[in-house]
Amino acid sequence: MSAVFPAPGLCAIALTTLIAGAAQADDVTVFAAASMKNAMDEVAERYGEETGNKAVISLAGSSSLARQIQAGAPADVFISANVGWMDTLEEEGLIDAESRTDLLGNAIVLIAHDAGATPVEIAPDLPLADMLGEDRLAMALVDAVPAGIYGKAALESLGLWDGVAPKVAQADNVRAALALVATGEAPMGIVYATDAAAEPDVTVLGAFPKDSHPPIVYPAAVLAESDTPIAAEFLDYLQGPVARAAFERQGFTVLTE
Repeated sequence: MSAVFPAPGLCAIALTTLIAGAAQADDVTVFAAASMKNAMDEVAERYGEETGNKAVISLAGSSSLARQIQAGAPADVFISANVGWMDTLEEEGLIDAESRTDLLGNAIVLIAHDAGATPVEIAPDLPLADMLGEDRLAMALVDAVPAGIYGKAALESLGLWDGVAPKVAQADNVRAALALVATGEAPMGIVYATDAAAEPDVTVLGAFPKDSHPPIVYPAAVLAESDTPIAAEFLDYLQGPVARAAFERQGFTVLTE
């Protein structure tokens, strides 16, 4: 029996199709606040499955990411955990202002390592310094990282900051502060509600009153220097039903329609 080989022309067509398909795949580099890790991992995976493109997610404190962008880091999309850092980049012409959108909302909570810790009402009469004793309160950098900035603002608003300031253990980002409490290195900490929901080894003691700190808003935008054609597409994807569901599963409030 003689072997049957495909015609040379068909081989060329098939090879061309494969090359074209590979060429259509693209990468988008996303700088996102560390508190978004779980949701962004899911979103990036689903985006890749649906489009064939790859979303490369770089997570860190918003301040660190913004400074990297200022230094020329090759990112395509930035999602900040507060409006301040996005405002700074917009003023410097580093984002596409027309693409900017308020994507998500969040809340801050007081957490403990002790699984049996009793919930408390976070109010001006909370004896937080006494509750800590000689131990530390884990927080993200209070003058740079949004979670730390919000936490400090809330404590100041409630008149609790002066008593606990000497006891604060500052971490580079909110996930690092969460880890300090989850491992027991600090008995208590202040993190986003979404972080607490993602970590089984911490207990939420209470939520800070919304009026004790500025609104927690996560703006997103395409960077002005991005040359990736799918940057705007990915930003749209972040506002679509798949991403919305992922964000809501992690406890975020979705602000876009």
